[in-house]
Order: sequence, then structure tokens, then C-alpha cells
Amino acid sequence: MPPHVTIIGAGLGGLTLARVLHLHGIPATVHEAEPSPAARAQGGLLDIHDYNGQIALTVADLMEEFRDIVLEGRQAMRILSPDGTVQGEVADDGTGGRPEVQRGELRQVLLDSLPAGTVRWGHKVSGARALGEGRHEVTFADGGTLVTRLLVGADGAWSRVRPLLTAAVPAYTGKSVVETYLFDADHRHPATAKAVGGGSMIAPAPGREIFAHRERGGTLHAYAGLSEPQEWFAAIDFTDAAGAAARIAREFDGWAPELTALITASDVAPVLRPLYALPHGQRWDRVPGVTLLGDAAHLAAPNGEGANLAMLDGAELGRAIAAHPDDIEAALSAYEPDMFTRSAEPTPLDGMEDHEIGSENGAAQAMLQLITAHGR
Repeated sequence: MPPHVTIIGAGLGGLTLARVLHLHGIPATVHEAEPSPAARAQGGLLDIHDYNGQIALTVADLMEEFRDIVLEGRQAMRILSPDGTVQGEVADDGTGGRPEVQRGELRQVLLDSLPAGTVRWGHKVSGARALGEGRHEVTFADGGTLVTRLLVGADGAWSRVRPLLTAAVPAYTGKSVVETYLFDADHRHPATAKAVGGGSMIAPAPGREIFAHRERGGTLHAYAGLSEPQEWFAAIDFTDAAGAAARIAREFDGWAPELTALITASDVAPVLRPLYALPHGQRWDRVPGVTLLGDAAHLAAPNGEGANLAMLDGAELGRAIAAHPDDIEAALSAYEPDMFTRSAEPTPLDGMEDHEIGSENGAAQAMLQLITAHGR
């Protein structure tokens, strides 16, 4: 009989795994710490690539539903210098392989594809331990427990399942971003909306950058990135929204006002998001009855691949289990080596940090060449 698969985490990777298992008639339960699907915003736009994320959606038989939520025109990208000059842009002609969707809408597509009750909301995991012979006990924050023969950690950067496999923990990358939103920007902030354009915009400089993309309804979702130690950010009181925004904006003194407005005119309090990563290319020895996918397995600094790799991990793990329904170890032994290889391969945006060296315009031109070369 196929195993009942216990999945920790209802992100895109865990849900893709559950969907592929469902297609093959293999029972699975997803345990998610959030109390409901609408408990928090699910982030902004994702470009879903034809060489990984779309492959996963094909395996999950959800490409038609995916196409229904694609935001037309959002593959457009423009590079600006800090004074607001357009250094170059790539139009969205509809032929690119990286269409953009809202993360929350993609998650809902996956949720809608699962039988009712597959996801157990409000099930926060506090720990897990091995019982021997490939069995594991999972403990929840409310004191409940379960025992499973196949445990999958799809629980992100701070995975509670990862310690069963490796002692690796995420480390600070040396960079943080401050997240902001401008709503109804075409009417309320027309100069900024024009600067961002119809898709994404990035204005890079040594140790600094402002990135923004256009979501549904004229919303501009932005990130101001700063290469500073965590102690530098700790000195800023982010409970004082206006004061924090002003302090971050000072790091962009002299930049075009239509760009700094993405910080100072935010309709929500700025949110600090430190960036962490696991050791690149990390692996672990095979441990019976447990594995990881997505950020739990190979968290990296944002490079456009995280969600795509998580979904492909989920799809490939689902296929491996379906191919070996009566032999868990054969399934995991087939899945993990390929997952290790995928996560260690260079990505199109690897080396982006090199563009912070030299002149501001030089950084913009180098970034434009990279994005153009890889057909964003």
C-alpha cells in the first residue's frame, strides 16, 4: 500500500507535492501553521519559468488554471539610474518564458485542486524526532502529536523538520530589503507609476537598489535593498512607520523623487525583511522516512528561482513516490540527488551582486545585459 505522506507547510512546494500525490491516488495531509488561507498576505508577483515552475504545473495538471491568472504585460522590465533616467528596457511581447502571477492566486489554484480537508490549518509544528525504522513523531504547538512513515519538510527557511537531516541553519547574507506598497498609483502617484512602467523596474547602485513591480489594480509593490549589517537595521525603530521610512529614504539622498516615493509614500508601514541563505550546495546523508523540499532544503538569497524550484521539488518528489509507492527509500533515493543538483546549479541572476561594483550607470547597464541575455 502507498504510504500516507505527512507534509509540513502549505507553501507552493508542499501544495504541489500534495496535488501530484492526489493525482496518483496517494493519500497526503498538509499541516500548516497559519490559521487559515487568508491569515496573511502571500507576497507579490512571481515569474513562473518554463524550465522549472511550469514543468511542475504541467506535472500537477494545472497549466490551464495557471494561464488564467497570468498578468499580461508584466514580463516587461526597465532599468533606471538613480536620477530616474531609463538606461534600458525589455518589452513584454508575449513570447517570454517567465509570465508573472500573483503568489496568492497561484497558491489558491493549488489549494482548490486538493480534496477538502487535505490541509490542516493552525497546525504549527514545534519539533520532530526519529522513532527508528523510518518512523517519525511530529509535535505540534498545541501539544498534539502524530507518527508518520514518510515526513516531508516543506516548511521554509526556519524548518522544524530540517534538524532531522542536517545541522545547517540559515545565515544572514549581508543584505536586507524594506518592503512597501503604493495603492492606486496611476492616479495617486503618477510620476512613480510612470517610472515603474508596465511590469518591473530596478534602479541599482553600489550597495543600494530600489526594485518595484506592478500588481493588479495599479498597486506598486516595492523593495528598497541595502547592504548593511543587521545591527544597522536594529537601530531603526520600525514601529514608527514614518520615521523608519524617512531613515531608509535618507540612504537614497539625491535619487529621483519618483523613486524615493516608493519608500516615503508607502500606504503601509515599511516592513524589514533580512535576507538569509543556507550553505550553497549543501547535502545530507539519506535518513530513512524523511526529506525536504524548497527553502527548507536549499534556501537562497532571492534570485527569481525559489518558488519555481520549490514547486519542481514538490512535483518531482510526488512523481518519485508514485513510481515507488511500496518502497519509500527507493522514492527518496531517486528524488534527493536530482534535487541537490538542481538547487546547486547556477541561476540566471547569479552574480548580480557583482553589479554593485563600479559606477551607478555601469551597474544598471550590466544588469540590463544580464536580463536581456536570459530572455526575462
